[in-house]
Amino acid sequence: MEIITLLLGIFGTGTAAGWWVIRNLYYICQPSEVLIFAGSRTPVDDKRSVGYRLVKGGSSIQVPLLEKTFRMDLTNMIIELRVSNAYSKGGIPLTVEGVANIKIAGEEPTIHNAIERLLGKSRKDIEQLAKDTLEGNLRGVLANLTPEQVNEDKITFAKTLLEEAEDDLEKLGLVLDNLQIKNIFDEVRYLDSIGRKQQAELLRDARIAEAQAKAEAIIKASENNRITKLRQIERDLEIAKAEAERRVRDALTKRTAVVAEVESVVHAQVARVQAEVAVQTERIKQVENQLQADVIAPAEAECQRAIAQAKGDAAKIIEEGKAQAAGTQCLAQSWQNAGASAKEIFIYQKLEPLLKIIATGVPEVKVENLTVIDTANGGSVPKMASFIEQLRQTTGVDITQVVNRLK
Repeated sequence: MEIITLLLGIFGTGTAAGWWVIRNLYYICQPSEVLIFAGSRTPVDDKRSVGYRLVKGGSSIQVPLLEKTFRMDLTNMIIELRVSNAYSKGGIPLTVEGVANIKIAGEEPTIHNAIERLLGKSRKDIEQLAKDTLEGNLRGVLANLTPEQVNEDKITFAKTLLEEAEDDLEKLGLVLDNLQIKNIFDEVRYLDSIGRKQQAELLRDARIAEAQAKAEAIIKASENNRITKLRQIERDLEIAKAEAERRVRDALTKRTAVVAEVESVVHAQVARVQAEVAVQTERIKQVENQLQADVIAPAEAECQRAIAQAKGDAAKIIEEGKAQAAGTQCLAQSWQNAGASAKEIFIYQKLEPLLKIIATGVPEVKVENLTVIDTANGGSVPKMASFIEQLRQTTGVDITQVVNRLK
């Protein structure tokens, strides 16, 4: 790359020499090929190097005078294979026809084998080389297989051939993409006899299989008929069981309905009696409440009132008695303290208010008797005499005698 850059710097890109370099020394590599620039040393690994450089899927410029450019095609090559009189295991010559898809390896390190062995050869020469290699491998594989094995399992035969040829083709720098066996036959018609034998065996096996199939079909039909009859019997039995169960359910249902009806009547009667009991209970409570309100409560109230009134009257009487007793005791004490004059003092104490009451309460009366009194001793004597007389007549108290007694 340093040489390429140097050349472009020397010739330039705008001169005729630059255009000549681009036209004659600049190479573009197609995806289906590889460019080989021979003449320069390129290391392959740590131990060896090769005298060329590879360009795949890109472009490069050939170094003038130092390198030469080669193109190697990597597209598939279809090779028709035909091997005649290839002896198989057992000495039977066979003819095998097939087709193979081969291409030059495009990956390292196999591509180096292709460059060393196939560079400069034409595509026809490469195809012939690959064909000869595959036919040799095909003969080697046939020698290890019997005609029966080759004919019965072509896929295994092709796989074995592919594994056998892979190493030899890799040494040539080729890659076997696909291999198919199209036809296998022989001149002595051994395979035909094997085929006839196999056909006879197949026909025999087919007849045996047919007879076995018919016998199995008859047995199967008998078994199916037996199973069908058994299932029919089981179905009839199930139907009979279901019918019996239905009748039992109907009877149980009717019994349950009758019992439920009787129970409903009993429950209705019980409910009615319970309701009547509840009504009577409420009536009893109502009567009790009415009796309580109309008789007992008023009687209790009257009783309480009478008790309270009696208590009040008794208390009044007791208090009056106590007061009278206390007054009597006080009067007796005063009377005792007054000594002999106690009676007159008492009468004088009671006389003044009594006289006032009498004086205010004397109505006007008609004079029936007239008493003439001498007024020489004063004008109040007649009134006093009249008052004393009236007091004596009304109360029976003789003031004159009282006064005389006090004197």
